Amino acid sequence: MTPKSLGYQMPAEWAPQSAIWLSWPSGHPDCWPETLAKVEDVFAEIAAAISRYQPIRLNAPAARHEAIRRQILGAHAAADRVELYDHPNDDVWCRDHGPLFVKHRETGEIAVTDWGFNGWGDKFGPYEQDDQIPSRIAETLGLPRFVGGMILEGGSIEQNSLGQLLTTEAVLLNPNRNPHLSREEIEERIKSFLGMDEIFWLASGIEGDDTDGHIDDIARFVNDSTLVISRETDGGNPNHRVLAENRERLGDFRLPDGSRPEIVEIDLPEACQVPGWRLPVLPASYVNFLILNDAVLVPIFGQEKRDRNAVGLLGELFAGREIVPIHALDIVREGGAIHCISQQQPA
Repeated sequence: MTPKSLGYQMPAEWAPQSAIWLSWPSGHPDCWPETLAKVEDVFAEIAAAISRYQPIRLNAPAARHEAIRRQILGAHAAADRVELYDHPNDDVWCRDHGPLFVKHRETGEIAVTDWGFNGWGDKFGPYEQDDQIPSRIAETLGLPRFVGGMILEGGSIEQNSLGQLLTTEAVLLNPNRNPHLSREEIEERIKSFLGMDEIFWLASGIEGDDTDGHIDDIARFVNDSTLVISRETDGGNPNHRVLAENRERLGDFRLPDGSRPEIVEIDLPEACQVPGWRLPVLPASYVNFLILNDAVLVPIFGQEKRDRNAVGLLGELFAGREIVPIHALDIVREGGAIHCISQQQPA
């Protein structure tokens, strides 16, 4: 029996949530070279911001819990909404190594789907402890667990509540993920475990993305019938062609009733560069936001005009939710932003 056959589906991100999960920066010597202190400050700020709306749950070794709690409370978190769990981790990208939660359509029961994680095609390690995070969370919370049996990162998928899911060929069809599975087999497994009816494929992601092209930097649902997508207007920028091709493909995307979704374009930040860094151009994107119950955390990159335009546009799209800008350059130096480090647990 699969989760879908049992009545489970992965809710849309805007559905009511009981908590947000983060994996605290581990301090592993190969992670966050030269920037760990700054990154911990940003994590504390993000955790504190989340706690003002709902509980924040953190994976981290027990020996670090006291220091982590002090740092988060120092960022003015709501103390009664900060929960730490003895779940040792290797790195911070909880969107990719954390559980994908599903919810029963009738009873509301929550379950964990547990997918393999291999460091984005074995590019970065260690990742053995990260790969155990879903099973640890399921055990800690006493939730049913379904093992997906393939590599799947949460940042590579984006879904609405109508059973439609977006992904990219550059990630899920990459031989560094599931070379033994065909496109059709990958689709069937995702549908069966996440309760989806349709998989719609875009091509690839933005320049500098270590993941090979995660969807959460390029296209996001803001409701069941509206997508916000990244755009690059400079024809000489390598992202221009990629994003234009994705926009063209979305011209064929239809909602279950046959209508076209509304598609809103949002410009990428100007190229974010760190001299001498391993990434010549950072994979910065405004659509790497995180939806909370009553707010949206939006990454900004120190570019006054574009940051302001992005915050304003997302404020219009998420009317009724507070928009909370978060400076994300210190995180995006290692390849991701706010959505990448977080995972929502449905109510």
